[in-house]
Amino acid sequence: MAAELPLEEREDGPRRADFDLIRELAALLDETGLSEIEIGEGPERIRVARTMTGSAIAAPVPLAPSAEPVGNDTGEAPQAVNIDSNHPGAVISPLVGVAFHAPEPGAEPFVKIGDSVSEGQTLFIVEAMKTMNPIKAPRGGRIARILIENGAPVEYGEVLLVLE
Repeated sequence: MAAELPLEEREDGPRRADFDLIRELAALLDETGLSEIEIGEGPERIRVARTMTGSAIAAPVPLAPSAEPVGNDTGEAPQAVNIDSNHPGAVISPLVGVAFHAPEPGAEPFVKIGDSVSEGQTLFIVEAMKTMNPIKAPRGGRIARILIENGAPVEYGEVLLVLE
């Protein structure tokens, strides 16, 4: 996390950074899933940014619905899935926010792997700035892969799932 530290006026000497405000802003980043935030008044500004690294991770999934657990029996971590946004079945996020699989906590997800969907059907909700934005299927098809976890932050253009 990088921070540009604004300084407070002090009568007894040099100016000091407002670390309490920086901690509050860092907590706000965690709470909202944002990657950076900046506030200020006049020439004084505070900017707190988090470096996001990594890629979407998904366990290998069968192409047909199955009651068997997904994964391998060696206990190894799942392999990273690299699906380009140009993939013909890719459904990408149109905005930055937090993705949810269901309309509310504890509810059934909108879709599961193997489900058939029709054009315009809701696949996810992405919360951005306290607004719930439905992500709809651009075409009909079958859900082959879901590449994001429930409650995960997503970026603009990130592949959320793959239709076949």
